[in-house]
Amino acid sequence: MAKPNKKGPTKTVDIFCSACRASLFKYRKGGKGALVKCFIERISKDFTKEPCICPQCDRFFARVTIIRGTPAYKIIGGKVTFK
Repeated sequence: MAKPNKKGPTKTVDIFCSACRASLFKYRKGGKGALVKCFIERISKDFTKEPCICPQCDRFFARVTIIRGTPAYKIIGGKVTFK
């Protein structure tokens, strides 16, 4: 499988915890679809203290995994929102 584009998209989205609305990170997302995974190299600003845990409510929102040979966060459905 092909690796994700290193440069990535220029448009950033803000990702929030769906429970407490805390800001989790700014992410360079490509396409119009749902947020299923976040490649770690595309995160432009990270507000979490520990990976995949909300800094305010201490809730897990993703799992660390390898997708197409690149480290990524696999988002758990309904745990995050973005705009």
